Amino acid sequence: MELEAYARQVLDFVEAHAYWAPWIAFILAFGESLAVISLFFPATFVMVGLGALIEAGGAPFLPVWVAATLGAALGDAVSYWFGFHFKDRARHVWPLRLYPALMERGERFFFRFGTWSVFIGRFFGPLRAVIPLIAGMFAMPQTRFQIANIASAMLWALLLLAPGAAAMKALGY
Repeated sequence: MELEAYARQVLDFVEAHAYWAPWIAFILAFGESLAVISLFFPATFVMVGLGALIEAGGAPFLPVWVAATLGAALGDAVSYWFGFHFKDRARHVWPLRLYPALMERGERFFFRFGTWSVFIGRFFGPLRAVIPLIAGMFAMPQTRFQIANIASAMLWALLLLAPGAAAMKALGY
């Protein structure tokens, strides 16, 4: 299914059922944050449109933002756990074994920026797919990981949802 058709279906559903907006935001953010799965889960585009829909449809912004934040943070936490549990064996698990160059790039980024790689990586598409996993593989301290994870999830969700909501508010919807 093409990205536009997928996005339109999700947005049409939310438009008709605004009360589902927090759950949809959670699922999209979770999928967008899971290691490697996020490469095939085009949620960013939909999240921007979701911001506009929640404002136009009267859905409250805060619950959708919180749900998106929780979904993103949980997705990264699951990825971290997978890396922490499987260590170097994670490289050989499908679909990770199909992306050795991405894993190497993620490792270089992680070793260059440390804790900041978790925060910064959320905002860069392909890196978002592997940084939490790599942080787990190399046993980054859980507290440092979670602080960077939650802070970046909060900002990421805000940056995706707020522009559409603000535009609709400015237009008087």
